Amino acid sequence: MPNGNPPPSDIKPEVLRVDIDERSTVLWNGEAVAELSEVERRFEQLAAQPVQPEVHLRPDKQARYDVVAGVMASAQRSGLTKLGIMGSEQFVP
Repeated sequence: MPNGNPPPSDIKPEVLRVDIDERSTVLWNGEAVAELSEVERRFEQLAAQPVQPEVHLRPDKQARYDVVAGVMASAQRSGLTKLGIMGSEQFVP
């Protein structure tokens, strides 16, 4: 078994920002995406890459739950493995 810490990677992961605003509009790195099927198609392309990017999902607290859940389900169906939910501090009273 290896002993100690592994050497740091020189490759910085690509980060994709997927925001869901207060009107439940999905924004892909700031660009509005009209259909959830388009989001899923893009996730499939990312999942096929040899090194998947990190996907940072940031829903607004006013966004509809079904839209947020739909984006998360699309990421899972597509095979993405690096998905993080950001912005939970907005839910703290």
